[in-house]
Amino acid sequence: MYTLYISLKSEFYKSRKTLAFWAAILLPVIICGLITFGFYSGSEKIIANHYPPMILWGHYSGAALGVMGLLVMPFYVIFMAFSVNNIEHKNDTWKMLFAQPLNKFSIYAAKYLYAVFLILICLLLFATLTYAFGYLLQVLVPQYNFNQYNPSSILINSYTKLFLSSLGILSLQFILSLLWGDFLKPMGIGFVGTIMGIITANVGWKYAYLIPYSLPTLALRITKVRKTGDPMDFPIFTQEIWTSLIYAAILFIIGYFIVTKKSIK
Repeated sequence: MYTLYISLKSEFYKSRKTLAFWAAILLPVIICGLITFGFYSGSEKIIANHYPPMILWGHYSGAALGVMGLLVMPFYVIFMAFSVNNIEHKNDTWKMLFAQPLNKFSIYAAKYLYAVFLILICLLLFATLTYAFGYLLQVLVPQYNFNQYNPSSILINSYTKLFLSSLGILSLQFILSLLWGDFLKPMGIGFVGTIMGIITANVGWKYAYLIPYSLPTLALRITKVRKTGDPMDFPIFTQEIWTSLIYAAILFIIGYFIVTKKSIK
């Protein structure tokens, strides 16, 4: 555990000034800020629709979730997986990294867990800022009825599903960024995979769940409501989530064997 901690700390210091690190913070602030500004500037039209509180929260939180699930999240995960490993490719420090008196598995696991941590931070900020900015809108525009419904179940369920569904993409892109140090190959495959995933998910292809890049889009679809009767209270562990976790586990193991081969080059 100590070697894992040391490796994680090393990953933080190496990447704390990179775009991948700051994007985890800036993306939620920028996207949630823009959506909040849109709801503030267009408040008259929105209020005129007389949305019930639950529907209003659904529209507001769904604006960020739609952007994240379809485009931003897959592309951020692709870029971030590349960035975490590109530090070693760019500086040609793989041999130096494995020459340290640290367990090889701890070094590999720390890189992977650090990537997971960045995704988690990004989505936690999205959920927190969505909640906070919603109540800020209520203060700025008292005619809204955000304060008449608690959106916790929407945000917890949705962002948990988005997080878990992104692990399959992360694990695949992590392997690609281990195999290739250049920008075009892993990013190009990720770009094509994301477009393919979005298309197959939206046309309703029955095997779309087998494509890792389609899982965030599929995960945000409410296919079944719990017995509470609240349409915003839906189960987390659905087919696409289990698929993502299986991909993540298998590809994580494969990635470790790829890294051990790198250490003896």
